Amino acid sequence: MTTASFAADSRPGPAAVSPLLTRLAAERATGALLRDRGTLFLEDGRIVHAESPATPGLDVLLTTGGGLAPERWREAVDRAGARRQVARFLVDSGGMAGGELEICHLAAIFDAAFFALTPGSGPSRFRRGATHWIGSVRSVPAAAVERETQRRRELLDAVWPYPLLDCSPVVPRAAAPGQTVTSRQRLLLRQADGVRTPAALAWALGRPAFHTLLDIRRLAAAGLVETPHAPVPAPAAQPLPAWMTEAQPPDVALLRRLRDALEASL
Repeated sequence: MTTASFAADSRPGPAAVSPLLTRLAAERATGALLRDRGTLFLEDGRIVHAESPATPGLDVLLTTGGGLAPERWREAVDRAGARRQVARFLVDSGGMAGGELEICHLAAIFDAAFFALTPGSGPSRFRRGATHWIGSVRSVPAAAVERETQRRRELLDAVWPYPLLDCSPVVPRAAAPGQTVTSRQRLLLRQADGVRTPAALAWALGRPAFHTLLDIRRLAAAGLVETPHAPVPAPAAQPLPAWMTEAQPPDVALLRRLRDALEASL
């Protein structure tokens, strides 16, 4: 396998989230598109898997967030990982239904792609021929992933345009009298201890990271979570006028009058 390096496009716009991904899709390429915040795996130009260090992986979504026992996941990786057929093993061994696996797998793809395709995340590299050990589940057109990534960015800002929430510790606030809090929100707020970030909460709950970001922005908009703000820079010190900094000769006559007045009062 060879690795080609390309400069990441730094001109975000509606035409393409990633021009390189668009080109690889048009070429029906197979391999791994590596970026600073994640990796997209392509087969014949379609995305078959994605992962990012910013998101819980498929294993967390299936075990922590789903009904798959952790030991069944480990068994599938041990017995079928080398053959790159983990997904097929899970279904064939009765570990889970194929439809359930597909739903979780699609959630993992769109979740990781949202972070992997972050604008300005450094250079992109394409490793031609690389495949993922999860194996074949379902593929998604690259254009659909790009559209969904753009839609999610716009949705976050439409809900509550404070991106610092996405990387800051989540600090809960008390609900106002009569304010409604859903069961999903209560579960998230119980895990928010003022230290965990949205990413940490996503891992703890076994939920997609983007959905966790969206929940937190909605909570902040409702006043149930503190909204961090960028610190306001201190104003620059203004230079003193020259007449205040230059040494002035003493007024001898004034000093003598002050001395005489003090002596007369004694």
